[in-house]
Amino acid sequence: MSLRATARIVADADGGLPVLRGDGPLALRRTRTTGAYTRVTVVGAMSAPLGGDRLAIETEVRDGARLLVDSAAATVALPGRGAESATYDLRMGVGDGAVLRWLPEQLVSARGSDLRMHTAVELAATARLVLREEQILGRHGEETGTLTTRLTVHRAGRPLLDQELAYGPGAAGGWDGGAVLDGHRATGQLLVVDPAFEEKPVEPRPLADNAVLAPLAGPAALVTAVAPDALQLRRILDEALGILAPS
Repeated sequence: MSLRATARIVADADGGLPVLRGDGPLALRRTRTTGAYTRVTVVGAMSAPLGGDRLAIETEVRDGARLLVDSAAATVALPGRGAESATYDLRMGVGDGAVLRWLPEQLVSARGSDLRMHTAVELAATARLVLREEQILGRHGEETGTLTTRLTVHRAGRPLLDQELAYGPGAAGGWDGGAVLDGHRATGQLLVVDPAFEEKPVEPRPLADNAVLAPLAGPAALVTAVAPDALQLRRILDEALGILAPS
């Protein structure tokens, strides 16, 4: 039987969490942090998403709030009993002067799975965003499942980024070719939106043999990387995080 679950986070400027509601396999916990952020950790309460599941997390960071969201473990997309794909939607709103650091663990696409993931972000003009996505195509020694991810970001009501990627048996041909993954099984990106980039734009440059930092048409920078495994991918993106948004 497939699941329908929506978790919700609302963060206030005073550090409060007026809404922190988990649902189904999406358990949310307020966790300790030594910095200036309110921290919420997503804890998987059961194996999910499976084929046919419909999961979502809705996050509202109110004006002036500072929120860090991470996860306790990787999310593993698994096959279900039927042929229906699973969906995992992340919907985020970040208010004026607010900051959201969205830094979960990796998403693993297990063999036979079919997951469609959409991350949609609405930013106020003075909001800041740090968002990391990491996809691991197949567990150790196995082929990948089918994975489609879309990231859409609007700032002050205008589109900043709209990107869709697809991997695995259900994707268009060439996803594993030299122009895309070139045989790598770990891929990811780090998006940083910061009004400070308007006065001091980010300069494009390579960060590693298979990673590049590029400015976007707006006060934002995008790092895209591929790597042989999850460990090397995280090292690249951690380096980029230290350059673009160290705190």
